[in-house]
This record gives sequence, C-alpha cells and structure tokens, in this order.
Amino acid sequence: GTKKRATCPGLGLFYTILSAFLFSVASLLLKIIEDVHSVEVSAFRCVFQMAFVLPGLIYYKTGFLGPKGKRIFLFFRGVLGSTAMILLYYAYQVMPLADATVITFTSPVFTSLLAWIFLKEKYSLWDLLFTLFAVTGVILIARPPFLFGSRVSGLEGSYSDHLKGTIAAIASTFSAASTIVILRKVGKSVHYFLSIWYYAVIGLVGCVIALFVLNEWRLPHCGRDRVFLILIGLLGLGGQIFLTKALQIEKAGPVSIMRTMDVVFAFILQVLFLNHLPTWWTVGGALCVVASSSGTAIRKWRHSVKKAKQREI
Repeated sequence: GTKKRATCPGLGLFYTILSAFLFSVASLLLKIIEDVHSVEVSAFRCVFQMAFVLPGLIYYKTGFLGPKGKRIFLFFRGVLGSTAMILLYYAYQVMPLADATVITFTSPVFTSLLAWIFLKEKYSLWDLLFTLFAVTGVILIARPPFLFGSRVSGLEGSYSDHLKGTIAAIASTFSAASTIVILRKVGKSVHYFLSIWYYAVIGLVGCVIALFVLNEWRLPHCGRDRVFLILIGLLGLGGQIFLTKALQIEKAGPVSIMRTMDVVFAFILQVLFLNHLPTWWTVGGALCVVASSSGTAIRKWRHSVKKAKQREI
C-alpha cells in the first residue's frame, strides 16, 4: 500500500533521530548498570515487549500462533531476533559503546548478502564494494594483533574482552540480518505485532533458561540499577515505536540513512558520560561502516523508486 504522507515536512526523519537517541541512551544505561548480566537485561526487555504487543494482538484478533505455514519462520525469527539482542547487549557491556554501535550498522550490508544467497535477490558489484567497506570498518575497530601488532591501545578493558565483544557484535549483526531475510520471506502475510510477539516470548524463555544455567538470575543490589533496568525496557520500546512511525510516513531510504545518527549519539554519550575518547582507528572504522550502510540504503532506495515509476508507466 501507499505510505501516509507526513503532516509536516521532515516529521519522519525527526522520529528517526528521536528513535536513535532513545536507543543510544538505553545502550548507555546498559553500560552504566552494575552486576546485571546482559541476558537478564534482555529478559526485562522481552517482558516490556510482551506487555506492549499483547493488547495489539487482542485488538487486531491475530491469534498467538499465526498461520500454520508461517509458524516455522516466526519461530526462527524469534530465535534469531532474541539471539541478536542478547549478543548485542553483551557486546555493549564488554567493549566501548561506540565500537559496538558501529559494528551493528554493518547489518544492511550483510542483509543484502544473505538475501542474495537465500532469496535470490540481485547482488551487484556495488553491493560487494559496500561489503568490503563494512569488513574494513570492523577490522579497524577490532584491530587484530596479527595486523596491528601485539600492543593495541585505546581499549576500554583487556584485548580479550574487546575481542569477545567484537565477535558477539558481529554474530548479533548476522542474526539481525537473518531476521530481516526471514521477515522478507514471510512478507505481509503475518501481522507486525505477531512477529514481535514471537521475538519477545521466545527471547524471554531462552533468557530464563540461560540465566538458570549460568546461575546469574538476581535483582540489582542498588535501587538506581533497578530504575535503569526499567528505563532500558521503556527506552528500547520507545525507540522501536518511533522507528516504526518513521517508516510509516517516510521512505525507507532516508530513514536508513538518518539512522546513522545512532553512531553520532554513541560517540557523544561515550565521551560525555563514560569519559572514554574513541581512537582514530574507531573513527576510521565508523566512517567506513557508515559509508557502507548509507550507500546500501541509497541504492535500495533508488531501486525502489525506479520500480515504482515503472509500475506507474
């Protein structure tokens, strides 16, 4: 269907910036919070998602399982989506905020690659170039010793934690890209709320099982950290709502480009509240990744506009 026009120019882009800010603040709180495992934070996030989606499922009468032929796709969407969230939260906790945020922005590039493999979508030389840019950006952020020497400076903690966080962020990005490919496969046959419902329920079940296995289930000792847990859930939910509203009234291309404000906010919050100055390697990696994701978004946007004009003709 046709997208609704914004009541005022730029409203969709404003919603995108607001969404990026809320996501960035939630990431900052996750970084500040103490003695709470990333899996437990993910469980709280899933609870907030369920509380938001449940009234929508009842109102739209979608049911809780979805169409029979689509349930397997919804199940894997839930598994991969919740895995991406848990790994990303872990990456936020063990590596610099800006570094983890930048790596997540390689998702559009890997989505194009996976869509080419599994959905037989077109993959051009431009897409390959953007993929190489994204990989270069990740290498500049990870700074493996066999390329950069044994002394890696500018890290927040040990290089071991930095490497674990990098691997977790990359795995999170691949999981998120796989989720998008599954959603493309499902198409519009499944309601948006039902997709989020699977993501929240499967994520919550997985988090609870993992917490009992790891023996990490505990409430924060400090009242401040309990408030932070609630705020992380609310801010994450708010960010998702505003991003959805932005996509309803604005084309996907400009929204994808404006989402790179996540990186800008991550750098600013890291310097202001965590007192950690990014290295020039991180800045260079961020520029490579932002250029890659923006280029991918612009190409997809132009392609969709071209197809729309051809349909009109």
